[in-house]
Amino acid sequence: MGTLYLVATPIGNLEDITYRAVRCLEEVELIACEDTRHSRILLEHYGIRTRTTSYHEHNKYEKAEELVAQLKQGLNIALITDAGTPGISDPGEELVRQALEAGIKVTSLPGPSAVITALSMCGLSSRRFVFEGFLPVEKKERRSALARLPQETRTIVLYEAPHRIRKTLEDLREVLGDRQIRICRELTKKYEEVMPFTISGAIAYFEENPPKGEMVVILQGMSQEDAAAMDAAKWESLSIREHVDLYMEQGLSEKDAMKKAADDRGVSKRDIYRELKV
Repeated sequence: MGTLYLVATPIGNLEDITYRAVRCLEEVELIACEDTRHSRILLEHYGIRTRTTSYHEHNKYEKAEELVAQLKQGLNIALITDAGTPGISDPGEELVRQALEAGIKVTSLPGPSAVITALSMCGLSSRRFVFEGFLPVEKKERRSALARLPQETRTIVLYEAPHRIRKTLEDLREVLGDRQIRICRELTKKYEEVMPFTISGAIAYFEENPPKGEMVVILQGMSQEDAAAMDAAKWESLSIREHVDLYMEQGLSEKDAMKKAADDRGVSKRDIYRELKV
C-alpha cells in the first residue's frame, strides 16, 4: 500500500517550507489540496508539477474514501491545506482517520502552524495552553463552547476571521471579563502584527480600525488563585452531604467521594466524616 504524507505548507511567506516537504511534493503521485487554485501558487513557485485533486470540507467523506482506495492500490499521496499543518482545524482529520482504519501508513512532515507561531511570539504563558480553533457559529454550540472557558487556567488560543472578530471579542468579554489578550494577524507576511490589548481595548481598537486578515486570538487563562476561589465558592453553596452525594452519583464509593470532597474544600477527610456522622 501507499503512504499518506501530511505536508505542512507556508502560512504566508512562501519561503517557510522545508527541503523535505518540497521533495515529497515532487515525488508523490498525487497531491490532495484544500483548494487547488490556491495551492497552485505554491507549487508553481517551486516548480512542482505533480498531479493535484481537491479535498475539502464539502467533499471530505466521499473523497477520503476515494483517496484511501488509491492508497490501497499503492499510490503515495500528499495532503496539503491552504496554509499550515494538515489536520489542524481543517478536513484533513477525516482522511487521516479513514487511512489509519484501513491500515495505511500515515506520516507528518512538520512545518508551519499558525497556532504555534502566534503562541511563541505573544508574550503570554506558553507552558500550558488549550487550542479551541474557530468558535462555532451556531448559537447553541457557541454558547456551550464559551461556557467551558471562564475557569480555564491555561492560555487559550482561538482562530478567527476578520468579519467575525468584533462579535467574538464581545462574547469573550461577556463570559471571561476583561482579560489580557493578544491579536496576531498576517503571520509571516509583510504586515505581520502582534497587538497586546485587554479584551475591551481590542474591541475599541476594531471599532476605529476595520479588521483585516486571518487572526489568531490568544487569551490569558484564569489565575490559579482566582480559579481556587471560584471552586471554593461553588462548594460552599453545597452542604457536605450534598457534596459527597454528588461524587457518589458519579460512581465513586462513599470513601472516595469523601476524599474528593475533602480535597475540594481544603479540609481533612476526618473533618468530612465527623460532619456526616453528626
